[in-house]
Amino acid sequence: MPAKIDDTYAEAFKSLYTEFLITARDRKWLDHAVNACTGNASSSILCDCEAGMDRYVGPGGDESFETPDGRPGAIVQLHVPRFRKDRVKALERSALVRISQNVMTCPTASCFNLIDSEEYYHMGRKVAYFGNGYQKRIERFGRKMWWIPILGGEFILDRRLGYADGLMGGNLWFFGDSVDSALLAAEKGVEAILPMPGVITTFPGGIAGSGSKAGSNYDFTIASTYEKFCPLLQDDPSVEAGLPEGVNCVMEIIMNGQGMQPIVDATQAAIKASVDTPGLLMISAGNYGGRLGKSFIYLDPSKQPAE
Repeated sequence: MPAKIDDTYAEAFKSLYTEFLITARDRKWLDHAVNACTGNASSSILCDCEAGMDRYVGPGGDESFETPDGRPGAIVQLHVPRFRKDRVKALERSALVRISQNVMTCPTASCFNLIDSEEYYHMGRKVAYFGNGYQKRIERFGRKMWWIPILGGEFILDRRLGYADGLMGGNLWFFGDSVDSALLAAEKGVEAILPMPGVITTFPGGIAGSGSKAGSNYDFTIASTYEKFCPLLQDDPSVEAGLPEGVNCVMEIIMNGQGMQPIVDATQAAIKASVDTPGLLMISAGNYGGRLGKSFIYLDPSKQPAE
């Protein structure tokens, strides 16, 4: 029997994001670059940004997207919340650190900008200082790039890195009768999201096992465990129990993207892929009544307003 689909919505909020393409000699080294570049970027609660891979492109991936150098590629997004006052500088710093320390250092990797916008960072020039005066401007693949000599040969990247408004915080909750059922349902959801364009998942394996709520009893943190939905706190008299009967585990997928529609599409794909998971009792989502964001992603697609 399919799981119940809760009549609710995920509450998303605006972000500033950048998007770039990493290519490498083969999938092995592409994955190394992606994993390093998107590491320690699950949540803006404490991470410098939220980062993840959109999808594989070029040979072995979405071949409708041709990489400039014809090699296997992966699209990566970095997001910071738009409500951060230092969002423009914070996003630049995150991109600079991750491209220079995690992409350039990865054998055979190259980096290409994917957002052509009036607003951009001079990312190529800043990374190119690693060349210690031997770096140079070049044109390759019809693009204006920086060339940096490295021990492995060369590292090339576009001169500019654009940024734009995005969306953070799309989410799905999977209520299972066990850890196995909730986790399997979430895994199916992530698998359905992975090939979809314009959206990323940021947590380990795309899944958060410690979903949070905004606010805390401690003034030094902005978020805390959502005690109302913790299975092992349902019998605590100080907690307002919120789980349906029989639920013993909740797993969460959190999605960021280029905008509303990619997250809406990914949400429906994940629901469809996971709804028949044995032991899955309900699919729901987290929201705060509009206090966090004003972009609502409804689980019932018939309730989703047109953009």
